[in-house]
Amino acid sequence: MVEEIRAAGGEVFGITSEPHSLASEAEDTWDISIPVIGDPHHEIREDLNARGWLEIFYNEDYGHLRERSWASHPKGYFQPAIIAIDENARVLYRWRSVPKLSNIAGAGARPESRYTWDRIRAAMSSTGDADLDVDPILTEKDPPWLLSLLIHLANGWFIRPRALSLARDGRSGGFARVPVAIRRACFFFAAWIVALMLLPAQWVAVAALVWVIAVTPGVIEIHRQFQNEPDP
Repeated sequence: MVEEIRAAGGEVFGITSEPHSLASEAEDTWDISIPVIGDPHHEIREDLNARGWLEIFYNEDYGHLRERSWASHPKGYFQPAIIAIDENARVLYRWRSVPKLSNIAGAGARPESRYTWDRIRAAMSSTGDADLDVDPILTEKDPPWLLSLLIHLANGWFIRPRALSLARDGRSGGFARVPVAIRRACFFFAAWIVALMLLPAQWVAVAALVWVIAVTPGVIEIHRQFQNEPDP
């Protein structure tokens, strides 16, 4: 896809809210085929907004990424967005993620690359700026929030919800942890079923209540840290 865009005279850039040193490191370590630019002070994001091209959501609270001690988002992290601009500063395509619990607070599916490139090519032969795409074809369907919360709980061993943070090498962590979390959830529920079969129901009920009380602060915290914006 990138080669098709370059053959048409364009270029693709990745922009991150981390410092440029980390952007360059990711470009090399993750073997990314496009230039990646660090924008830790949100100058590019603010310029896009000032020009009226695209207003990108960002989250100032990234405490759920605390395990990535090497990461840095001085003014918060960008939510996903796409913008395509031609040489005359005409907007050919624009999309932004509206972070909600239903799309894992912005970490959910993105527009399909082929769909996006087709929309850009179609806009090349038209006039005027493209409207914001509010209903693109996405790469996949996002899981319900309750399932997402269950996976985060399982990733934290059902003690404290733990975000699916991508490791620094870009090869481990992230959504690769989902199958592991699902297996943990199966064992977790199986253990409760066995307990109900072998122990008095009152004991199991008390244990369940203690567990709910123990995990509630973490659930409240992750709800606070995850963005849930009203859809404009």
